[in-house]
Amino acid sequence: MKTNRILFFVLFFAFASTVPAQKDSLKVFEIYGFAQTDMGYNFNQVNPQYYDAMRPSRLPAYKDEFGSNGNVYFSVRQTRFGVKSAIPTKFGDFTTVFDFDLFGVGSDAGKTTIRLRHAYGQLGHFGAGQTESAFMDVDVFPNTLEYWGPCGMLFYRNIQVRWIPIMGATNLVFALEMPGASGDGGVYGDRVELSYVTPQLQLPDLTGHYRFARKFGYVQLGGIVRSIKWKYNGADTIDLSGSAIGWGVSLSTGLNLGKKIVVHLQGVYGEGVENYFNDAPVDIGVQNNFSDTYRPIKGVALPDMGLVAFVDFNWSKKLTSSAGYSTTIITNSDGQKPDAFKQGQYAAANLLCYPWPGVMAGVELQWIMRNNYSDGFSSSATKINFSFKYSFSHAFYKKTKS
Repeated sequence: MKTNRILFFVLFFAFASTVPAQKDSLKVFEIYGFAQTDMGYNFNQVNPQYYDAMRPSRLPAYKDEFGSNGNVYFSVRQTRFGVKSAIPTKFGDFTTVFDFDLFGVGSDAGKTTIRLRHAYGQLGHFGAGQTESAFMDVDVFPNTLEYWGPCGMLFYRNIQVRWIPIMGATNLVFALEMPGASGDGGVYGDRVELSYVTPQLQLPDLTGHYRFARKFGYVQLGGIVRSIKWKYNGADTIDLSGSAIGWGVSLSTGLNLGKKIVVHLQGVYGEGVENYFNDAPVDIGVQNNFSDTYRPIKGVALPDMGLVAFVDFNWSKKLTSSAGYSTTIITNSDGQKPDAFKQGQYAAANLLCYPWPGVMAGVELQWIMRNNYSDGFSSSATKINFSFKYSFSHAFYKKTKS
């Protein structure tokens, strides 16, 4: 916690510091965020670490894995705090973003704790730091209450350096992003030999997208290519080293159907890019290779597909709704366990009210489903969620002269 506080104040004063500006430029600094309370009822079993989120990959992989059905929950983990700055310079606008929420993941899964979302800066056409991957389209995310969102969409904030040769509503972005991948030992996962396999990520992930925007909305094409390697450091009687090329393409759109309806669509296909999905399993699976006694098994990039279709309805300034469906489909390798994740499905519908500026209250019905690879088992969960959100924002403006 002490480290988090130090990081916050260092970044806060760094963002607030001045940069040589043009004559009569305008400096802007903003503090923003919201406090949100979620409460509801899980009708079925869910992983207790994700009691307030809907992730198909975290549903039971076998009967009664997470105990009994039916649990009430309360959460404030969506609460957010952030700061932004924007300063015109002779090199272009210098902008920074630093924010966090309280939704613990990874080693902090299930906890209410500080989780970094953005730590990013951009000067003109160049940027660096942690922000949304250039492969993804953040605008696909619908106006829903559920924290995690559609399982089949791309959603991954990554540390990166990026170049934006075309800026604006229509834009072109290229990025080099921090590499990372996960593997599934499958039915051989408890073998001692696999404990000697270590990752070897020698190249950054290359990502990018092009967005074409007009009055109808926009269309975005994204892509990624990555190198994934692993090295076997055990006995020389076998060799479990290997490599794979991960790749993916994405086509997404936001269509304005009049002034009150927005349609969000996305289709994704690739191999070995599961960690860029909003909810998907491992990137690399085990494939049997018994004809080669020196390399009896090998790792392969698992094909993945994601689909998203949601509609946002703006009934009035004080009343909105969102409804839709999403799915993630994995092509499993023959060395994976029968209960390995194969397909996830996600659906939600809501009614949100904005009675006063900065205040939101809403109710949402959510459903998810998981299908295993080959044992015929599936599990699902239904949840009703009520949320109350109080937003704040204050900007500081100051005229400066050189």
